[in-house]
Amino acid sequence: MRKRLSVLLSILVAAVLTLAACSGGGSKKDEGGKGGVKSEKSENVLNLSSTSDIPTMDSSLATDQVSFINFNQTLEGLYVLDKDDKAVPGVAKGEPEKSEDGKTWTIKLRDDAKWSNGDPVTAHDFVYAWQRTVDPKTAAEYAYMFENIENAKEISAGKKKPEELGAKAIDDQTLEVKLVKDVPWMQSLFAFGSFMPQNEKFVEKQGKKFGTTAEATLSNGPFQLKEWKTEDNWKLVPNKEYWDKDKVKLDEVNYKVVKESQTALNMYQTGKLDSVVLDPQNVNKYKDKEDFVTELNTSNYFFRINSTKNKDLKNEDLRKAFAKSIDKDEYVKSLLNNGSTVSDKLMVKDFVKDKDGKDYIDGVKSPLNYDKKEAKKLLEKVKKDTGKDKFDIELLTYDADESKKAAEFVKEQVEKNLPGVTLKIKQQPFKQKLALESKGDYDISFAGWGPDYPDSTTFLDLFKKDSPHNQTGYSNPEYDKALEEANSDEMLKEENSAKRTKLLQDAESKFLDSASIGPLYQQGIARLRQPYVKNWEPHKFGGDYSLKQVEIAGAK
Repeated sequence: MRKRLSVLLSILVAAVLTLAACSGGGSKKDEGGKGGVKSEKSENVLNLSSTSDIPTMDSSLATDQVSFINFNQTLEGLYVLDKDDKAVPGVAKGEPEKSEDGKTWTIKLRDDAKWSNGDPVTAHDFVYAWQRTVDPKTAAEYAYMFENIENAKEISAGKKKPEELGAKAIDDQTLEVKLVKDVPWMQSLFAFGSFMPQNEKFVEKQGKKFGTTAEATLSNGPFQLKEWKTEDNWKLVPNKEYWDKDKVKLDEVNYKVVKESQTALNMYQTGKLDSVVLDPQNVNKYKDKEDFVTELNTSNYFFRINSTKNKDLKNEDLRKAFAKSIDKDEYVKSLLNNGSTVSDKLMVKDFVKDKDGKDYIDGVKSPLNYDKKEAKKLLEKVKKDTGKDKFDIELLTYDADESKKAAEFVKEQVEKNLPGVTLKIKQQPFKQKLALESKGDYDISFAGWGPDYPDSTTFLDLFKKDSPHNQTGYSNPEYDKALEEANSDEMLKEENSAKRTKLLQDAESKFLDSASIGPLYQQGIARLRQPYVKNWEPHKFGGDYSLKQVEIAGAK
């Protein structure tokens, strides 16, 4: 996520996902009728929608928010995030026992944790999963998330064997983890989807099919994947083997892939969905309804600008001209109208603050604000320097209805404010778009990122030279050095927090000056949700939410 990614986590809409689920709302007597609020529902079943199918249920391969959201429901790591986003024991019995230097953690596992097939969840399941993820044969994009575990980086580079990873099963209920640094967010990272356990016997039996169908998926969390019809729907049901199953209230959760926002709204109005994300033209119509809520989350959306495929985009001035040619305020107001805010930076606001409460992004400088006059000047300079008057650029985006409208808006803005630049829109399904980005097979791509852990490096690490998510061609040794220094033992000391923050702010400012991305907006979401959906638990990082204790109030 990422939200989510991270894990992405995301993502993404996590990179750009729009889920029909939300927090907030109120209770009201049953109004019935079109767009009305219902206070009761006869069954304990939650119906949601998604603009995308699940790309994978293999926690080693996932990079998107849709997958990580489902991991939150079907898998459980050593720790899980509570309603305040604090990492609390999951499969772990309690807090880790740490060595004096904080770099060796001994974690005791509960003895009643089981897989949905009845097998016990053991320390070996974590060791196997983590070794599999960092093994270069797996080609996991999120292998870099493990680099704070001893030897992980060397294993991913092919310099050491997977069994040399600093994770060891002392016995079935005892896991020893050796860390490179005692980072303050490590326990939160153990709650992230990439760090979930895997049942070796099951995974090896499934082979390449693992995580691609409901039958080829195993759960150790509150729910299990019961049905999964590609590009259509999937269903979650309670995991009867889950150690804390008494807290799981829902009988089932149904997800429907709905790419058109109006279709989703119609389904909500007719009782087929319990929550729905509103498109801009419907916000004003429903904003006074009691089931309406809007919120600003921690996902940022931007354009990845690839300087490796299209030779014209190697020119920094052309990249800056593109980034500055789009009226972001108009984009947010006319296309989104959902609480989103304009962004000129990579990091999001209201996520990382210093001990005095000052927001991290206040110290970041960006030249990538909307300024059509300056954009045109930059383009004229490009024309003079290159001797070219015409520039053809492909814009990669998602195949959802909102994505098409957004791409058409961007095309109109760019071609109006940058005479001679032509944008060709290329829409792709979520999974295929991610694949094209991973291969660097695009010019400019509409993308997003949600944090995977509570630190600004969850965004900044994306654009290190060796990051698998750095799909823009950006490479700056000074930037990489600054990030490495920021995570040194010395900088991670509490007394150096202000110095570390300044180091990261300067690094982000340097990155933004390269115009390797064109920041657009921090995501807000306007939704309708029936008030009978209770105990919704949203998260600022990792998977967007947890359904473990959600219930339908009044269900019979």
